[in-house]
This record gives sequence, structure tokens and C-alpha cells, in this order.
Amino acid sequence: MKDASKNRKAELYSRLKTAIMTLELRPGADLDEAKLSEETGLSRTPLREVLRQLAGEGYADLRENRGARVSEMSHMTLRDFFLAAPMIYGAVLQLAAKHATPAQIVTLKAAQEDFKAALRSGSGADRAMANNRFHEVTGEMADNIYLQPSFQRLLIDHARISMTFYRPQSTEMAENVSEASAQHDAIIAAIETGDEAAAAQLAIDHWNLSRDRIELFVMPAGLDVPLGTVARKTPA
Repeated sequence: MKDASKNRKAELYSRLKTAIMTLELRPGADLDEAKLSEETGLSRTPLREVLRQLAGEGYADLRENRGARVSEMSHMTLRDFFLAAPMIYGAVLQLAAKHATPAQIVTLKAAQEDFKAALRSGSGADRAMANNRFHEVTGEMADNIYLQPSFQRLLIDHARISMTFYRPQSTEMAENVSEASAQHDAIIAAIETGDEAAAAQLAIDHWNLSRDRIELFVMPAGLDVPLGTVARKTPA
């Protein structure tokens, strides 16, 4: 019974994590404890343990007397995301190059193979989750208790933003994703050789690629104003 409950908890955690990151569960959506309990066979205590774990990792918010909900995304979230992302990615990959173990490098290479497989035949959600796993491993390599929570939240919102603007039939998107995969290979090489400077630069290059992709679908055609800036008004 104990093992069965543990397995159901792990399955629910994985299911909710994927649903949140792929926007099956939208930002701000309520997580109905009664419905989840009925679907999983979990009682209130283990169910709330899963929700607390998700909240602690940034996937959900716990509200007193109001239950849990998927973590919000707002204009302020997006502003903070674009300000912090290049700094956090750079620090994580630099530390990954410094601290990665041989076993972790093997895991990172396996994650990259899964990402390439998702590019060949997976859905947009498959690609988002495979990409997220690749970057999760680099966070594990960095092994920094101060960076890890921020990096985890960054990855959650990066996946959700990417899913929002993903266009599978777009030529630009296909080229962008292919370049992202090539950058993953370069990141692995830099980490494997312990080249901290190269890893940090690749983090910036990789971030700029994501930023360009998001801007491509956020910005209306003909409007050339980078995210995070305000357009100047033309005098009447």
C-alpha cells in the first residue's frame, strides 16, 4: 500500500508538472483537490504533499483557505524573466562547466538525444519537455543552492512562453529549433572540456536565440521594438 501511494504521488507530480509547462493547465488555473483525489485515488494528505512540492519548485501557488493554483504569468513576470534570464543562464552554464561530473555529462548527452528525437517526430509539448530536461541537467551540474530555485522558475516560464508562441509549420521556427539543437551540442562540448568562458558565452547565444524566436511571434509585423523597451512616439 505504501509503495502504491508513493507511485501514485510520483505519477501525479509528473503529470501536473508536464500539464503546467505545456499549458494544458493554464497560468492561474485552480488545482481541484477533490477532482485530483478522485482521479488518482490519493487521500488528502499525500495529495497535498504533491501540491506543496510543486509550489516549492515554482509550478503552483498555495493560497490559505482557497486551495492551490498554477503559478501566474503576468506582464511583471515577463519583464523579470527577460531581465534575469541571460544572467541566470550564464551563471548556471559557467558553473556547470566547472562542477560537472562524468556521470552528469552522460545524462546530459542522453537528454540531448531525447531532444533530437523529439525534434524529429515529437509534438510541441514533447520538444518543450525534452528541452527543459536538457537544461534541468545543467542546473544539477551547477550545484548551487542559491541559483537552483531561480533557475527552476526560469525554466518553467521559459517552457510556457515557448509553448505560447510555438508555430510548428513556421520555416523560421524550424531553423531556430535546429540551431538550438546545434547549440546544445556545443554546450555539451564546453562543459565536457571544462571551458567555463565558452559555456558562459554559449548561454548568452542560446538565450538570444530564444529571445529572437519569442519576439518574432510577440511583435506585430513591421514593428521593430525589442522586448523590454518602449516605442518612441512620432511627433504629430
